[in-house]
Amino acid sequence: MLAAIAIKIEVVAVSRPCRRLLAVATIVTVAMVSFAMLPGAARAAGTGTITVGGTVATRYDAYQLFSATVADDDDADQKVATDVTWTNDTVRQTVLPVLHDAGLDSSASSAQEAAEWMNTDGRLTTALTVKLARAICNTGVVSVALNAGTAAELSCGYWLIVADDDAIAQGEAGTAPIMALVGGSAVTVKPKAATPKVAKHVLEDSTAAWQKAADATVGDDLYWRLSATVPAGLTAYDAYAVQFVDTMSAGLDPSRVAASMRVYVAAGAEGGFDAVSTGKDGRAGTEPAKGWTDITAQCVTKAAADGTFTVRTGDLIVALGGADAFTSGARVVAVYDAPLASGCNHGIAKGNPNEVYLRYPRSPFADQSGDAGFTRTPSDDATAYTWDLALTKRGSDGDKPLPGAVLSITDDRGRTLAADGTWDAEGKATVTTGEDGRVTVSGVDSGKLEVRELKAPKGYTAFKGTRSVTVKAEGLDVDQVAAAKPKLTITAESPLRADNADGSTGSLEASLINTPTGTPPSTITGGFMPSTGDMAMYAAAAAAVAGAALLVVALLIKRGGGNHAE
Repeated sequence: MLAAIAIKIEVVAVSRPCRRLLAVATIVTVAMVSFAMLPGAARAAGTGTITVGGTVATRYDAYQLFSATVADDDDADQKVATDVTWTNDTVRQTVLPVLHDAGLDSSASSAQEAAEWMNTDGRLTTALTVKLARAICNTGVVSVALNAGTAAELSCGYWLIVADDDAIAQGEAGTAPIMALVGGSAVTVKPKAATPKVAKHVLEDSTAAWQKAADATVGDDLYWRLSATVPAGLTAYDAYAVQFVDTMSAGLDPSRVAASMRVYVAAGAEGGFDAVSTGKDGRAGTEPAKGWTDITAQCVTKAAADGTFTVRTGDLIVALGGADAFTSGARVVAVYDAPLASGCNHGIAKGNPNEVYLRYPRSPFADQSGDAGFTRTPSDDATAYTWDLALTKRGSDGDKPLPGAVLSITDDRGRTLAADGTWDAEGKATVTTGEDGRVTVSGVDSGKLEVRELKAPKGYTAFKGTRSVTVKAEGLDVDQVAAAKPKLTITAESPLRADNADGSTGSLEASLINTPTGTPPSTITGGFMPSTGDMAMYAAAAAAVAGAALLVVALLIKRGGGNHAE
């Protein structure tokens, strides 16, 4: 008489240790399986067909744990296995210690007893399946090679299917071990991989928001954020660490990276990445937001000779307080300061990109002390831009350049431009126009610059008060770096004049108009006219000026006519 049990199997996949390492995956459920609880004396005869689908790996290794006679029970929509035996003594000697350690009675040794125990009360968990895979892959037991998507004939029985690590593509991961009962009707299993994701953003100070692009003044703090999601369902892992691998372009200064680096972690793969706050000036904070843990002290940042650097986290499971918190996945954020360097690209054409990818463990028992046990995600990037402003002093009498004007140019942080192109935090520096009448503000952020004229060129009158010139970059907040092609514009208050904006090169041009000494401002083209106010008043003033001009002309004509008559 046969005593049958229904076995509910959790499906996962693994890769072989060392060359074939185990990696995490989504747990799925296979059809119900029945084993007859009668001892078998010999390996059951017959074969069955199995196909491994999905796109996780191209090759798999199959290890037979039990031989059995397998038939379909159409009424129960399940398979029935009888004559259950160990495949061989090596398998028995490998599997039994694992089961005994997990709770199987030490006196139990038959395949029947092992199968019955494993499939009672949900004992065949992901963790147990992984332990079985770890043990069997390390014994040298002969496996059968399977090609993904191709049907294969296997001896009837209970098989452990393991992904070939060499066949796992970048951005993928092997699944936990797949337990399959082969025999009867054809079997198809579909491994599912759960892989981390990575993203990169840069802090735009004008919006205090993390974006795919930002602009900044050369040398000013420029904060970058590396964000990673670790998927849920990683119950097989005893430890889990990730590595951000960052590559900055030559236009970025890496000198502040290590000292400024902060790393944070939070439970749950779903949710935002606002791990740090931003102040009123748009700069990143150093304190973690609610729900985030600062793990900087457990992380290591190393720079390489090729310009890349790696941020290696500690064990995220420990950081989150244990495996229970980690089962829902995790989010990891690294923030650091890397300003634009003096030799950076100016303008939109090239920009200054910053790229990152993530290394993550191939398997629950991969060696995470080095790089061999890790695979990687595709890369993601963000870009920083900067602009150049040329301010030319010109006379209203012919628009000719004027040297020798002394100006105070102040940015939105209260700093003034110095002659060497740097910014004076005390706001006391000044600049003087050269022979070409120019002052160049090189590598500047968008925003408002305030201009005061402290001394006019000889023969010209300085304007009173402060006037502004505004640089605006639109389109920095797009979702993709490739689309972040800012629209660059410039506006100015009279007697400043906006002349040109070339976004490709980042070149902006403006002029500052001076009137000759003694010249009525109202007769000078381009003279100061506020951008707002009562236009009727301006019209009246213009009419008065026109009347005065006509009067002068009339007097000249009269005097000239008298001389002509004599």
